[in-house]
Amino acid sequence: MIVKLELVSIMKRMKYRVFIAILSCTLFFSGCSPAEKEQGNATPNIIFILADDLGYGDLGCYGQELIETPNIDSLAVGGMKFSQHYAGAPVCAPSRCMLLTGLHSGHAFIRSNVSGFSKTRQKWDYRAVIADSTLEGQLSIPSGTVTIGKLLQSAGYKTGMVGKWGLGQPHTEGIPTKQGFDFYCGYICQGMAHTYYPVHLYKNDRRLHLANDTVAPHTKLDPDADPLNPDSYAKYNLAEYAPDVMFSEMIHFIKENKDDPFFLYWASPIPHVALQAPDHWVDYYVKKFGDEEPYSGDNNYFPHRYPHAAYAAMISYLDERVGELIRTLKDEGILDNTLILFTSDNGPTYNGGTDSPWFNSGGPFKCEKGWAKGYLYEGGIRVPLIASWPGSIRPGTASGHISAFWDVLPTLCDVADVKIPEKVDGISFLPELLGDGMQNKHEYLYWEFPSYSGQQAVRIGQWKGIRRNILEGNLEIELYNLNDDIQEQHNVAGQHPEIVLQMEQIMKKEHKQSEVSNFRMKALGDS
Repeated sequence: MIVKLELVSIMKRMKYRVFIAILSCTLFFSGCSPAEKEQGNATPNIIFILADDLGYGDLGCYGQELIETPNIDSLAVGGMKFSQHYAGAPVCAPSRCMLLTGLHSGHAFIRSNVSGFSKTRQKWDYRAVIADSTLEGQLSIPSGTVTIGKLLQSAGYKTGMVGKWGLGQPHTEGIPTKQGFDFYCGYICQGMAHTYYPVHLYKNDRRLHLANDTVAPHTKLDPDADPLNPDSYAKYNLAEYAPDVMFSEMIHFIKENKDDPFFLYWASPIPHVALQAPDHWVDYYVKKFGDEEPYSGDNNYFPHRYPHAAYAAMISYLDERVGELIRTLKDEGILDNTLILFTSDNGPTYNGGTDSPWFNSGGPFKCEKGWAKGYLYEGGIRVPLIASWPGSIRPGTASGHISAFWDVLPTLCDVADVKIPEKVDGISFLPELLGDGMQNKHEYLYWEFPSYSGQQAVRIGQWKGIRRNILEGNLEIELYNLNDDIQEQHNVAGQHPEIVLQMEQIMKKEHKQSEVSNFRMKALGDS
């Protein structure tokens, strides 16, 4: 029998908030070590945490009532929470490209998810990739690309990355260690990240083999398996959980470089499907949520006996690791000299057994298919952003500053006292972090996405303009007033032709034909 989950009571929410406040004080405001006190004016360390497909509403500090995230919530209590921060794109690879280069999607090299291997080669296949590493990876960013990693290296930072890359192929100039990172451990290829128990990761430029059997992503249940029996799903939980391996390497990088300024880019693959999480967290949420219908795998990725519990478990596992990271920084005496930024690469997904509406993963935004991941509506690109920097960012601050991924590069340049490159689309939001009242603002934000039928979007203040189905020849612009219509349900383009015209002019101005033919849209004049 399926047990229906009741909403958390007001009393429980109050107790939870008190707990978060106490936890925040414990993690951030207890007595500093002598080493921390001596580092008052030292060059700050920077840690950028990027979750994968985490919705705006998937964290407790952004209103989540079912999934517990006390450690990430404590970052918000001890720092600044942004309410109007945007991803670079509504899917993985382009969003990461815009993050690392400071360019929006009308100028960036990577504008959608594209496999790196030639169409003349074998179609992507897990076992084929294991045998031939040249089949692995996505389209590579060029060797001369200016990235955050390269800029911080020039300022004397040790740079490290763990997690999902998605911006190149092995044996090319598009791997992390050729794009500004001294150390790397993780998934070079996004396709390999469709299992959390891969047969290998990459450590720097070589494969790091794991003690896992070959269970290809999207493998279904055995034909005679009982979908109600948890034992039927045993083959999807193997020996080495990749997030554990990457976290261990990350902690080693921090300890090894604690005496020098470092930049760490933690691109966690969580909670992107497949639904795979440590048993103790799944068991915790099965007890909390009760029984539920299994996910059969009919909407891609691996099946799971308890899909709701597994999704929540993945997020709480990530939260647990964030807590361990904070404790490590404190134990090493470097917490007060470290800026931590936490965000997500795009909005919540709609496949693989996830159930974004059940969790209210979009928060105030629509998060069903067509409104979240893959789409330029708010649910697809508005993401959480939390910043913590004890002694520099005032605790408990809420920011309504409108920002986007391409603002991160100039911000980190300012933090590290590095000259900001001239050809970037971003604006540093360091003044907002420090609260000095001198923050510059964007006149508008622009996106384009040459997939999911082709899309463009512009935000000007309260106004949001969207073009859909560009690949089908449509150039009509929808217009929404976000002050009155946060879910973008009422198109008011007919009432404000002058604003629509302004949106159209911006879309024309900011779109530059891509060097990559797959990213071109003929309706926009591309050849």
